[in-house]
Amino acid sequence: MNFNKNTAMFNDETTRRTKLSSLRKNSLAAGALYLLTFVSIPTLALYGSIHESNYVVGSGPDTAVIVGAILEIIVALAGIGTAVVLFPILKKQNEGVALGLVASRILEASTIFVGVSFLLSIVSLRQSGAGADALVTSHSLVILYDRIFLIGQSLMPAVNGLLLGYLLYQSSLVPRVLPLIGFVGALLLIAGDIAVLFGFIGQHDGLTALTAVPIALWEFSLGIYLVVKGFKPSPITESK
Repeated sequence: MNFNKNTAMFNDETTRRTKLSSLRKNSLAAGALYLLTFVSIPTLALYGSIHESNYVVGSGPDTAVIVGAILEIIVALAGIGTAVVLFPILKKQNEGVALGLVASRILEASTIFVGVSFLLSIVSLRQSGAGADALVTSHSLVILYDRIFLIGQSLMPAVNGLLLGYLLYQSSLVPRVLPLIGFVGALLLIAGDIAVLFGFIGQHDGLTALTAVPIALWEFSLGIYLVVKGFKPSPITESK
């Protein structure tokens, strides 16, 4: 009798440790992927030249733009990865919202890919020697990139912040101050995007950049926490 009881306790403890190990792997992977999304920060400088009015007829290497495009592709894939890695855990809190997060991340990545294709098209025009005839086309592609950036890399992160913030706040997998930062950052970013769309502020103004700081702080803090600490004990992690 005691033997059976001890065996059951041993099996339960083994199952618990296996579950905790799996959760730790998920948190490490998600945290690392969130931190990886910050590799796109240099694109602000790398894309400086392509916004010049005569870029397509200019000379010199296109390395900066190409490197920026590669970094954006990495960000797109890492973004999808964060939602996929977190889904098995977050679905225990609310499967519909967790699926919404995955879909939102995929949509965000899709807009990034489209934006990158716009910029690489300008590079192709330049390398082919299209000349002055391509000026209007290149200017249009830059405008299209800026607009899809506003949707894909500004509005969609706000949507992601609201969805993920809700799931983490309800599940208590992380300290609740982190989701609260996400909520504030998301609402501020949405307000900034609306202001840009209606022409109240410019897309490249300093004030516009400031509206993105809280959401960036949320994602960076979350990434650090998941890597260093991992998930907190939560009722959803105890469920089968």
